[in-house]
Amino acid sequence: MPRPRQALLNRDRIVETALVLIDADGLGALSTRRLAAALGVQGPSLYNHFATKDEILDAVADSVTGAVDVSVFDRYDWVEALRRWARSYRAALAAHPNIVPYLAQGPGRRPAALAMADAVYGALVRAGWPPARATHIGAALRYFVAGSALGSFARGFVEDPELYAGHPHLTQAHRLRGHQRSVDEGAFTLGLDALLHGLAAEYARTVAPLERGGAPG
Repeated sequence: MPRPRQALLNRDRIVETALVLIDADGLGALSTRRLAAALGVQGPSLYNHFATKDEILDAVADSVTGAVDVSVFDRYDWVEALRRWARSYRAALAAHPNIVPYLAQGPGRRPAALAMADAVYGALVRAGWPPARATHIGAALRYFVAGSALGSFARGFVEDPELYAGHPHLTQAHRLRGHQRSVDEGAFTLGLDALLHGLAAEYARTVAPLERGGAPG
């Protein structure tokens, strides 16, 4: 009886498997040997597609960035576009938090990351922001989104009321884990709204009054 044919090894399969391993055990646990074993191949086979482990990590990071919706910059005013982009960006990163520290190093040579940076910067400059300020805005939002995706504020508190007995302002802290989604989502929404309101005010003061409907809600 013929043996089952092994799935063809290609870049997409390598990236998908590497991301599964990183999601499960973190960046530090990924090695070319372990990745090759998960793919059912010998280590050298990987080098037919990627020259180094860093190239694999770049491709994994770029695949995550590629899930972010940047089409919003062609369809909405800059405020609403930033809001929708930030939410899409956070969702993509939060789905794979273990890759976030690598992504946070910057776009490097990654195509999707460079395309995203270009879309954000281009939309802000078209809206009238000075180039230097557009760079600051893109950086500030990236810091905020990446930080929010690294971990959960609510899950940082343990479900032990006695632990907080000596802290009069933390008597309900043990309940935070049970409301993780609402706490973390609420914090992200509040922070994003505050950033956008501040940017809208700065825009009106230094660039031009926002068109009707352009202010963040």
